[in-house]
Amino acid sequence: MIVDSSVVRFDCISLDNGSTLAPVDVDYQAYGELNARKSNAILVLHAFSGDAHAAGISRETGKPGWWDNMIGPGKGFDTDKYYVICSNVLGGCRGSTGPSSVNSATGCPYAMSFPVITIGDMVRLQKMLLDSLGIERLLAVTGGSMGGMQALEWAVSYPERVVSAIPIATTTRHSAQQIAFNEVGRQAIMADPDWSEGNYYGRKPPARGLAVARMVGHITYMSDDSMREKFGRRLRGKENFGFDFDVDFEVESYLRYRGNEFVNRFDANSYLYITKAMDYFDLANGQVSLAAAFEQAKARFLVISFSSDWLYPSYQSQEIVRALRARNRDVAYVELESNYGHDAFLVDVAEQTDLIRGFLASTSEKAA
Repeated sequence: MIVDSSVVRFDCISLDNGSTLAPVDVDYQAYGELNARKSNAILVLHAFSGDAHAAGISRETGKPGWWDNMIGPGKGFDTDKYYVICSNVLGGCRGSTGPSSVNSATGCPYAMSFPVITIGDMVRLQKMLLDSLGIERLLAVTGGSMGGMQALEWAVSYPERVVSAIPIATTTRHSAQQIAFNEVGRQAIMADPDWSEGNYYGRKPPARGLAVARMVGHITYMSDDSMREKFGRRLRGKENFGFDFDVDFEVESYLRYRGNEFVNRFDANSYLYITKAMDYFDLANGQVSLAAAFEQAKARFLVISFSSDWLYPSYQSQEIVRALRARNRDVAYVELESNYGHDAFLVDVAEQTDLIRGFLASTSEKAA
């Protein structure tokens, strides 16, 4: 299935920091067919480094979407039954307005004049997109990691518009450790001389800093077991140590590859803005408890975590479940066994597929 992106432009969007961004673009892709009642729409929300290309083969790059093993005919999100939408988040660099976009008032990229954004702002833009498509109610909102944060925000901010929510490997707010990892990545970027206070567009980008940020991040996405199985202490293309600071180990080569690959598809300033939005996220902000934050939520919930995920450990998903049960909400929870760490929701999908397929089927029956 060859897929293309579409872009919708809105006059403006009001942001949580009190400012207004105008105009604003949102890039999205859709898979399957919207039924006559517009009751089969599912909004898939991408993680930090993802984009709107969730499934199918991109006409632009020739590559499959980041969740292609979950979205399509007969898959977990069965496009023979459901209309699946995924958009690039506000602040991104893959078609939606972000710091690399041209500010119409100046004719130059926003760079660091781009306003600081929140998960709530991202969701607000998604709501504007759905409004423009005439979709008033979503059968489900779902996503892993930062996508799970957006799914939770949807369920709380727009309860009348969400029938069910499937937050995966996520949290209602970052821990100190999660903020710390993001800050290391931001500092790596800003310490690169080529960052130039964010004004590197049209010049040499801060590739070294961004690559290091990605390397640090990628370590957190894996688990000790998965790294041991994939790399161990194997040497890369040699039988003995080089006694220098070039690549010796397979894992070093892999991280450098991942870092350099990321530089070719992601904007360093978007890294700063999106990680800050994740760190600011707190679903219970202003509430007396997390349970109180779910007071208005009406959706059914399926919460999924993974046993080896140490970046978003299962206890954070269990906090969500306890808060929902404290408000007598309809919630199912499963911790899946996996050695893949945080990346498990992207690669270890057999059981995840069965769970989601069954959950969506029962949700469709109840919503009928």
